[in-house]
Amino acid sequence: MSDPLTARLGAILRATPGLMQVLRTARDLALPDWLVFSGAIYQPVFNHLTGRALDYGVKDYDLGYFDPDTSYEAEDAVIRRVARAFATPLRELVEVRNQARVHLWFEGKFAEPYAPLHDSAHALTRFTTTAFAVGARLEDDDTLTILAPFGLDDLFALRLRPNPTRATNGFARTAASVIARWPEAQVAD
Repeated sequence: MSDPLTARLGAILRATPGLMQVLRTARDLALPDWLVFSGAIYQPVFNHLTGRALDYGVKDYDLGYFDPDTSYEAEDAVIRRVARAFATPLRELVEVRNQARVHLWFEGKFAEPYAPLHDSAHALTRFTTTAFAVGARLEDDDTLTILAPFGLDDLFALRLRPNPTRATNGFARTAASVIARWPEAQVAD
């Protein structure tokens, strides 16, 4: 982690006990091509920057993995396996999704087209705002791999900017939800 913002992000993530438990458990489960992303990553940063408890506002921990088996049964087996690995309350907060399956249900749920993904990192390029497009994985040697296709500047500036590569219907709703919890955040067009 030579980049100062990446190092800073790593320090914030490591200081967030619930998130670190999720990362350790996910690593131990050895899911294929896994990442924890979205609110589990950006919310501790927003909290750190605004002086809140690091777990303030965390509704869930998004755990994505990529398995070419796109059957519902295969994903359901992984969801059950992950649930067994966590104790309450984390069990109810960890949301697991096979990123290879997202295109099968996304359009029906969000009324937007969604082409198939190539891997879990590819999912980050589809997030509504650049500040959410950050994923982390805890490696076997305890290093953190951090992926941020749009960089970390918006995240550390508390800036909500629409995804520059994929317009979404949900940006205004997402931004309003974030501003309600972190009024210090700013929305950029």
